[in-house]
Amino acid sequence: MRNKLLVALIVFCSLTLWAADNITPLNIKEGLWEITVTFSMTGLPAMPAIPPDALAKMPPEQRARIEGMMNNKPIVQKECITKEKLEKASAFNVNKNGECTRTVVNSTGSKIEMKIHCEQKQGPTDGTFVVEAVGSDATKGTMHLASSGSDHKMNIDMAFSSKYLGPACGDVK
Repeated sequence: MRNKLLVALIVFCSLTLWAADNITPLNIKEGLWEITVTFSMTGLPAMPAIPPDALAKMPPEQRARIEGMMNNKPIVQKECITKEKLEKASAFNVNKNGECTRTVVNSTGSKIEMKIHCEQKQGPTDGTFVVEAVGSDATKGTMHLASSGSDHKMNIDMAFSSKYLGPACGDVK
């Protein structure tokens, strides 16, 4: 269960460290966006189900992510895309783990490519993250992570699409 929660943290939280100084922001609208994420994982050890009482205690967004991951269903979430996120290339990051760093390899107004590296007790995880602006109000992207821990090797592949909902974000971060 601990490994499954670790994967959930790796997969659904955003990266916090940047290693690029000269980033060209995506040419998209600022405001509220809806992101739909699908993923597949290989090499993950079999995990027992999360008890219903533990799921009931989770915040609704976290519970939806965990249940989606457990049932292999697309996950839909909302994000407020700000000028700052665009300038730091942190918009649409589907991985929010403080133990990870990322390096922007290439950035244009229509595409950003990054390398990801995470150091964890179980071993290092490396991967790539690509997001493309399909237009000013739509994006698509992929992320691939490979973990090479001493006791197992695991691969996570994600694809996402997003659409602009409007300029007001309300209480969505």
